[in-house]
Amino acid sequence: MTAPDGARRSLILRRRPSGEPRAEDFALVEDFIPAPGEGEVLTRTILLSIDPYMRGRLADRPSYAPPVAIGAVMTGETVGEVLASAIPDFAPGDIVLGSRGWQTHSLSTAAALTKVDRQAAPLGAWLGVLGMPGTTAYSGLKDIGQPKPGETVVVSAASGAVGSVAGQLAKRAGARVVGVAGGPDKCLWVQETLGLDDCVDHRSANLRGALLDACPNGIDVYFENVGGAVQEAVFGLLNPHARVVMCGMIAQYNAAAFPPGPNLGFVVARRVRMEGLIVYDKPERFAEWRALAAPWVRDGSLHHRETVVDGLESAPEALRQVLRGGNFGKMLVRVGQEPA
Repeated sequence: MTAPDGARRSLILRRRPSGEPRAEDFALVEDFIPAPGEGEVLTRTILLSIDPYMRGRLADRPSYAPPVAIGAVMTGETVGEVLASAIPDFAPGDIVLGSRGWQTHSLSTAAALTKVDRQAAPLGAWLGVLGMPGTTAYSGLKDIGQPKPGETVVVSAASGAVGSVAGQLAKRAGARVVGVAGGPDKCLWVQETLGLDDCVDHRSANLRGALLDACPNGIDVYFENVGGAVQEAVFGLLNPHARVVMCGMIAQYNAAAFPPGPNLGFVVARRVRMEGLIVYDKPERFAEWRALAAPWVRDGSLHHRETVVDGLESAPEALRQVLRGGNFGKMLVRVGQEPA
């Protein structure tokens, strides 16, 4: 099979970042667009997802997934168009979702791809509200948080891709839901658009006092996306038998060494359930969530928001902004044009 004309552009890891990732930590390289071999599909990238977990892939330390090697293409989820296929189930023109990295063209196997229904939702939604972030929120509440009517749920990073879905799902479960977000614009959106009962600005001079005012009956479920000062303020307000979904700790992702942990003696005294969440541990949740949520996205009852920047070369700065809280909703990089 002949390769398409033109060059493939890729961002590879040039060096491991110290602190915040910067453009200089990556290198833009070009090579020939490959032709698919037996069992492979060639796609061109339309949208690239930028997510907090990527910072962990840049560090050479033990984690649930291996780090990106120096000189390797940076990892990332994408939506793309099939250009050529050596697999009967995929044809040129199909739109597919998969993990293919920071590059304009990629080769993938059938197992790594999921066809996308363009009529069900906009392409960006398949990387956000219907993708890994939305599924993470769904799995975290279904499998760990399990909010009940009348309980108080707190969601950190409530305007983000994961937190915004978690907050709305907790409301659907009948809970009183308090978000934590950065700045008045995000807090206003969390309350007025997402419909959460309250939202606390994590920049408040007295964060614990603001949370106490918003949660006078304590906290029964905490969906953790942030760590740091927010976590410290929340932990002091957890009720007996509270459940904590440990999804992310973005406040410490750029740190050279992890800060000392809190005194967790309260976990025993209050019989708190605290469990880490890696969404890929239960891959079946992806299909469950998409079947459940796609109609809500279509009818507008499940709200989501995106920040979109243009050009593959924008990916490092986009990741830097995500780690700073500079995005509003899901962060995406538009690498190529959506087909007509």
